Amino acid sequence: MEIKGEITDIIYQNDVNSYTIAVFETEEEETTIVGYLPFVKSGDTLRVEGKFVEHKDYGRQFKVETFEKLMPETLDALEKYLANGSVKGIGEATAKKIIKTFGEDTINVFKFEPEKLAQIKGISKNKAIEMSESFLENWEVWQIVGFLERFGIGAENAKKIYNLLGVNAIEQIEVNPYILIDMARGVDFKQIDQMALKLGIDYDNQKRVESGIKYSLIKATYNGHSCVIKENLIEYVISLLDVTTEAVEENIINLKAKEEIVVEKRDDFEWIYLENFYSVEKEIATRIIRLDKSKNVKKIEHIENALKDIEKKSSIELSDKQREAVLSINDSNVTIITGGPGTGKTTIIKTIIDLFEERKKKVVLTAPTGRAAKKMTEATGKEASTLHRLLGIGKLDDEGIYSRHSDYKGEPIDADLIVVDELSMVDMFVMNYLLNCIYQGTKLILVGDVDQLASVGPGSVLKDLINSEVINTVKLDKIFRQAAKSIIVLNAHRVNNGLGFIKNDDEEIEEDTKQDFFFIKQNSTEKMLQEVISLSTGRLEKFGNYDFFKNIQVLTPTKKGPLGTRELNKALQAVLNPNIDELPEKKVGDVIYRVGDRVMQIKNNYDITWERETRPFGIEKLDGNVSEKDNSWASMYLAKPKDKKEIGTGVFNGEIGTIIEIDEREKVVKIQFDDEKVAWYEYSDLEQIEHSYAITIHKAQR
Repeated sequence: MEIKGEITDIIYQNDVNSYTIAVFETEEEETTIVGYLPFVKSGDTLRVEGKFVEHKDYGRQFKVETFEKLMPETLDALEKYLANGSVKGIGEATAKKIIKTFGEDTINVFKFEPEKLAQIKGISKNKAIEMSESFLENWEVWQIVGFLERFGIGAENAKKIYNLLGVNAIEQIEVNPYILIDMARGVDFKQIDQMALKLGIDYDNQKRVESGIKYSLIKATYNGHSCVIKENLIEYVISLLDVTTEAVEENIINLKAKEEIVVEKRDDFEWIYLENFYSVEKEIATRIIRLDKSKNVKKIEHIENALKDIEKKSSIELSDKQREAVLSINDSNVTIITGGPGTGKTTIIKTIIDLFEERKKKVVLTAPTGRAAKKMTEATGKEASTLHRLLGIGKLDDEGIYSRHSDYKGEPIDADLIVVDELSMVDMFVMNYLLNCIYQGTKLILVGDVDQLASVGPGSVLKDLINSEVINTVKLDKIFRQAAKSIIVLNAHRVNNGLGFIKNDDEEIEEDTKQDFFFIKQNSTEKMLQEVISLSTGRLEKFGNYDFFKNIQVLTPTKKGPLGTRELNKALQAVLNPNIDELPEKKVGDVIYRVGDRVMQIKNNYDITWERETRPFGIEKLDGNVSEKDNSWASMYLAKPKDKKEIGTGVFNGEIGTIIEIDEREKVVKIQFDDEKVAWYEYSDLEQIEHSYAITIHKAQR
């Protein structure tokens, strides 16, 4: 149903997502309206569509589904509108004077004769013009809001669209709706395409086909590709737009002529890039070659003697290959160290760190994910940070990480040696940002395993750098005895070589081999599920202090199906975090989130604010009931501040944490991530998280 009236009072309004509770006065009655109402203030006149609902605590309310802001229809309403802060420079007193002076002609004065406002004492000609511009801007934004609402596009994009397109925004959109693809966040191509077709755009319109090509190239990046073979691109665009091959080919030529795409012939194929992706690849190549070819000012003299001293102090004996690697690193500005698990990569890194730190050189360790950084810290005994944190990558611009890369102006990294671990997970954009922040003469060591899953983002940086044969590369293939005592390590290499698993009872397994790999064969999904639940709820205790929330992660290949993440998460939540104590919950679709749940961020969010206590990782003892060694989510929640808080923005794809609070009144969920930062999620942001009792293998790489 539809009702029209005036907001007489704002009871509650969330500053982040604009969820609003307001008193709404119609000609018939006064009622309460609730819903997501961005930009509205007391005194605004609205037409709202929705339905009346009965709230268990607050009684009868009108739940708003869509709304339109109207120009006030009475002088009293117009005065309230001018006085509510919507128009810059006008308060209650000035609003009264304006209405008293101009009466029914007030709106026309603002629109067409703003200089007349200067007749009022205290309003200069310049201020009158500013008032008029603010009035018109506010109104134009609202016209855009109403226009977008017709096509199901959120009002949160209206201000940005106005700033980019100005007062003729609607006319420009009607001519070419596809300009919204680069402006409206959270809106996909099909939504805008439907809008365009409703506005009368022809199927084979040049703007439509060009936009479809660019969209298809962007979508390819979601699967990690920086470019697409021309034939494959044409096939996809045809299926997307239902147009002819000729139409697609013609518009590929048009886009190339406008330098929006790049076509490169390579390996008997034509590869098509978006221009900025092509430029990033070129910049990576240019920057890393420049870094590699710069004067080797960080070279350690008498390295052989220094190496012997380190071996003696550390009580280690490097293999010939490891020694060769260290010498090679010393002779080069950029070195790649690659190899599977247990091949000695960490030993090489620790040796290099010791060599440099003994000479008072500054060493920086970094990795693409929080999990990888934590692992690096534990392996080397030296703190490592995530690449995002090191580079200060937050909100780069409104388009996020896939912005115009050259605009990124990160601070140069103060280091003599930078070590990047798990490089296989680093996408091309982050790699470019890193190289942009490295001083010439700084040593760079890139560590990774090409047999790991590639980055979720576009590009295959590690693999491409190795295949180029331009950068000094140390390839490790020998499994060291200590690592060979792990069946996990042995099986990882066997899989890479196309061989079957070694089992615990195989004859070639030595007596002191670590029993860390078990293959449990089951023939039915039901039995598999029961095995997972059993292992997750205490069956592993005989092997050590395994607490699910700290020491166990369930992995599965898929999201869908009876053993996909969705079903596994429901089953594991039911046994690991049942709602026995009737804790607050939030239902999103068919998923229930409750306090104590393990969750994962599933997309980069550069805007979300977080804070973190600036103290070592771990839980401070509060009383006799919560110990420092307590691994439960409750201990994380109860931990009190110790030092100053660090404030920042950005939570990234793959970060895992625990829900520690659900505030039904404020409609926010509080999550503490494993790196101790705490973030508040509006209910509308919960589509960015998933339960992480079980995650896909690909997500585990993050």
